[in-house]
Amino acid sequence: MADTRLVDAIGPPPRPRASALTRVVSLIAGLLLLSVLIAVALQWWTRGRFIQSTNDAYLQADQVSVASKVQGYVEDVLVRDNEHVSVGQPLVRINADSFMASLAQQQAILDARRADILTVQRQVLQSQAAVARAEAELTGAQATFAYAQGEAKRFQTLAAQGVETDERAAQASNQADQANAALRSHQAELRQTTDQVATQQAQISEAEAQLAGAAAQLANARLTVGDSVLRSSISGVVGDKTVRIGQYVQPGMKLLSVVPVSETYLVANFKETQIARMRIGQYARVKIDALGGRVIDAVLESFAPGTGSQFALLPPENATGNFTKVVQRVPVRLRLQASHELRYRLLPGLSATVRIDTTEIGSPPELRERLTLDLAAPKHDTAQPPLS
Repeated sequence: MADTRLVDAIGPPPRPRASALTRVVSLIAGLLLLSVLIAVALQWWTRGRFIQSTNDAYLQADQVSVASKVQGYVEDVLVRDNEHVSVGQPLVRINADSFMASLAQQQAILDARRADILTVQRQVLQSQAAVARAEAELTGAQATFAYAQGEAKRFQTLAAQGVETDERAAQASNQADQANAALRSHQAELRQTTDQVATQQAQISEAEAQLAGAAAQLANARLTVGDSVLRSSISGVVGDKTVRIGQYVQPGMKLLSVVPVSETYLVANFKETQIARMRIGQYARVKIDALGGRVIDAVLESFAPGTGSQFALLPPENATGNFTKVVQRVPVRLRLQASHELRYRLLPGLSATVRIDTTEIGSPPELRERLTLDLAAPKHDTAQPPLS
């Protein structure tokens, strides 16, 4: 008990002082931490504050909807879901029996119009021969009339002198009248045959117009037969296929879509406060969520002509009095610089995170060189560190 009271009176033993080594280590650690903080702050001040990022970004592709141009029953579906197709490849075949019958009918009408033209042309040749004959007969009638008229005058003079009888003079005058009547008849016949040629020429023009109309109808029938087979207008992958064999389709009915997966691009929706220093051609880094955070090079390609709200179904009307200022977003399009193999994994609709270095007026030299290469040629991505 006495020892315990003695210890309590004296107090606890003094703690040993920190060694000099410990103080040096602590000082060095503090200096290192301060250096790291200064380096981070300097990095942010020189570059970090100029890097704009957003996770409101999605892959897109200009897909083509394949719709029917004619009506009928689907006879055959020539592609499968997710199949790669090339330009001009048949996709769907619609039963074309009725179209083929219409084509044969239009061909028959065209042949009939050609036959009509040949018939009228032969009639024109016959009428032209009749005109030539009427002109010859008219020339003979004119000569006969001139001779009869001269004879009548001569006999009238002789009768007045008493050399010929009045009966003979009257007979000569009658012959002149008959020759004049024959002359007028031949003139009328010539006019009739000439008018007939003109009428037949008009009939040829009409028949040629009908022939042109029949040719146009035949061409339209051929187009209809060709439209019974739907072909791909671009290269891509088949998607959203709803067509089935035996299905009745109408013109304009969507059957499937062709997505140009190799031409996928990225649309990033940046806030309006982020685009002040953005320029076309700036370097960007894209992290695709579906690829496990893999980073892909990209280049800023263009800006949308308006904010997303301007293209909405119901654009906001701020003049109604209930105005609330909301930061708008501007769609920015970026061209991806991915390898040929990787492009077929970049599917439209996938989300991504984008970082754009707004201090870069143009893309880096190695990226600029890569932009000049054909994107269809196989190549590998440049290894990039993950985005912070």
